[in-house]
Amino acid sequence: MNVNDGDVASVAAIGKQAAEILEELAKTASLGPGKLVVIGVSTSEVAGMHIGTAGAEDIAESLYAGLEGVRSQYGFDLAFQCCEHLNRALVVERRVLEAWRLTEVSAVPVRTAGGSMAACAYRRFTAPCLAEEIEAHAGLDIGETLIGMHLRHVAVPYRPARRSVGQARVTAAWTRPKLIGGQRAVYTLPQTEGSELCD
Repeated sequence: MNVNDGDVASVAAIGKQAAEILEELAKTASLGPGKLVVIGVSTSEVAGMHIGTAGAEDIAESLYAGLEGVRSQYGFDLAFQCCEHLNRALVVERRVLEAWRLTEVSAVPVRTAGGSMAACAYRRFTAPCLAEEIEAHAGLDIGETLIGMHLRHVAVPYRPARRSVGQARVTAAWTRPKLIGGQRAVYTLPQTEGSELCD
């Protein structure tokens, strides 16, 4: 592992970095019970290697511990994206699959097909399964794994204060409902007057 960035002292520090970013996102996006957050991770990138070349289970375990700590504090659910070898399917708890009426697909993610992070989540979840796709309320991408396909419309890019975990660049997003209407549309409940009402 090559995580010799100035403020990365150990594998344990990596989990703390990820937790710090996820907590910031949770506060900004008001994430809590009933919300779903997609997590994409390249443990290779975290270790300073090219994506898909050096999956690291110890890094995945540290990241999972940090992310799970934030999840349990705020009450939202996590979905861990697999790599392209499993078509970017997502590891979720079975209760999440059923509650959101997601389409289940069959595979068990491993380091070489699914990725170390997805494999770790599959082992750690109580009743793991794979969902073909989701529409998450927010997402955290550690290592530029491209999670956008699993975010609801409309995605709002978010720049966390910490921009890396280990050696991996981090991007994040939360989502908002689509704004509809034209010039006359309003998006908060106004004190309307007669001239503002439709005929």
